[in-house]
Amino acid sequence: MKSLFDQFGGTYTKVGDYYLPNLSLPAEEERMIGVWGQRRAHYLKHHHKILYYNMLTKGELHSHLADTEEQAKQLFFRLVKEYAEKEEVTEQLKADNPMEWVQKMNNIRSRVIEVVNDEIIYN
Repeated sequence: MKSLFDQFGGTYTKVGDYYLPNLSLPAEEERMIGVWGQRRAHYLKHHHKILYYNMLTKGELHSHLADTEEQAKQLFFRLVKEYAEKEEVTEQLKADNPMEWVQKMNNIRSRVIEVVNDEIIYN
């Protein structure tokens, strides 16, 4: 009696004394995964292992990480802009007092990174 693997045309490779099935993951669309996607992958791999490996074996992990990357970048840039406008960190301040501008922008970016991590990456 043939197994389902054999019935659907599965093939084997002999390794030593054993026959191992030739398995491969489904192809995924190539999309850029940056720092946000990598943070999400690390978080899933270390804190939600079952979800991570389920998405990996279904071929959904790469697209999930790419989507997360895009969402996180959009939220990051939108919030940086909103915070800068709200706190009056302008191009004029940049021209008049560059050090103060850098301090304020670094502070804004740090706070926004925390928001993005809480809302998208570690959620």
